[in-house]
Amino acid sequence: MPKIRTRPGQHHIADWDPEDVPAWQAGGKKIARRNLIWSIFVEHIGFSVWSIWSVMVLFMPTAVYHIDAAGKFLLVAMPTLVGAVLRLPYTTAVARFGGRNWTIVSALVLLIPLLLTLYFMAHPGTSFTTFMIVAAVAGFGGGNFASSMTNINAFYPQRHKGWALGLNAGGGNIGVPVIQLVGLLVIATLGNRSPSVVCAVYLVLVGVAALGAALFMDNLDNQKSNARSMLEVLRFPDSWAISFLYIGTFGSFIGYSFAFGQILQINFLAAPDTTAAGAALHAAQIAFIGPLLGSLSRPIGGWLADRLGGGKITLYSFVAMAVFAGILVIAGTRHDGTTRGATSGGIMVAYVIGFVALFIISGIGNGSVYKMIPVIFAAKSIRLTDMTSVEAAAWARTMSGALIGIAGAVGALGGVGINLVLRASYAGAAKSATMAFWVFLGFYVLCVALTWLAYVRPATHGRPARETVPVA
Repeated sequence: MPKIRTRPGQHHIADWDPEDVPAWQAGGKKIARRNLIWSIFVEHIGFSVWSIWSVMVLFMPTAVYHIDAAGKFLLVAMPTLVGAVLRLPYTTAVARFGGRNWTIVSALVLLIPLLLTLYFMAHPGTSFTTFMIVAAVAGFGGGNFASSMTNINAFYPQRHKGWALGLNAGGGNIGVPVIQLVGLLVIATLGNRSPSVVCAVYLVLVGVAALGAALFMDNLDNQKSNARSMLEVLRFPDSWAISFLYIGTFGSFIGYSFAFGQILQINFLAAPDTTAAGAALHAAQIAFIGPLLGSLSRPIGGWLADRLGGGKITLYSFVAMAVFAGILVIAGTRHDGTTRGATSGGIMVAYVIGFVALFIISGIGNGSVYKMIPVIFAAKSIRLTDMTSVEAAAWARTMSGALIGIAGAVGALGGVGINLVLRASYAGAAKSATMAFWVFLGFYVLCVALTWLAYVRPATHGRPARETVPVA
């Protein structure tokens, strides 16, 4: 980064090289930090809008909206699905339009789902199909993550990527518990018939986010992640492995974020003399805790991966997630074995502890898996003898940015899977989540095996372990 040329009024930076230590210390660090701050804020609002239906379903008594628990799980699955798909074009949009430019556009687009939600929640007689379409449009908020992470990946040097990407993602993820806290405040003060207040708050915040991006962010001229690079990166087995692991970390976080409030509400409704409004309030008082702690733990995962290795931290995370999924299995099995009715205090505590622990650990795993991505391609770039060191570093950044988008999209599909599995579990004969808990446990065991075999196992028979292990 020997020269940083900025065109007046255009927020354009040329010759950006974060690995140039003197230039980084001379001013590059401040530029990167400024872009990181506003990237976090816009992504934060995007996550809030993406998860708005995890809050809206608490404002939808079955007697008024005529949508049962299974239907509500579908409602919260729709934005997850759309957001996952949008992450692919959002990744390439940064290179095509510029990080600053696209951040402004992606923020303003969030006005659409907010206005649609505001209007149709005021009309309880709206058909379920229409609500599904409106919920799907909230998926715009899910795409922001891919473009934001790809953009920030280009601003930071290899030695700081784990912390920067973890902070960017964690600050965005925390949008989930924040909107749930807003919902809690509205329910506690105005009851569960005032969803319009939640939408109004975020209409204002979207305007602030777009203005901040316009004033304080920059475009880089070396953003290269495009459709071609996304196809190229799929040649590497690591891309498929990382995407699968990200289903287990981020998929768990976003899936549980959307579903946790509903699971609590279902159990509170089973208590005698509990009204729909009371169950919604009790659920909202607890539901935000898991996503909040999971968001805060994400930068910690990146920080630990910077120091101890992404493969090891990811492995330990999945082992712990399997343990706490097992606790949910035990609690669910004991609950199913009792006379169906109100959930006992002990089982309710086990549910809350199990889910909150899964949130925290999935957050740590999110940070460690994303730290592994740039390290994988930095290791591969060393063997590109037909390129200069600068070209090899640019190739590694391009591949990393492409995989960040792909893994983010595939990982988000895990959230869809969680809600669909829960819907099927509650629709079954047992009318409980226990079957879903067994599925989650089995998946985490698979992730443990994959992480060990691909990134952690020691060298055997004179052959080295996977190249990413020592430096991940």
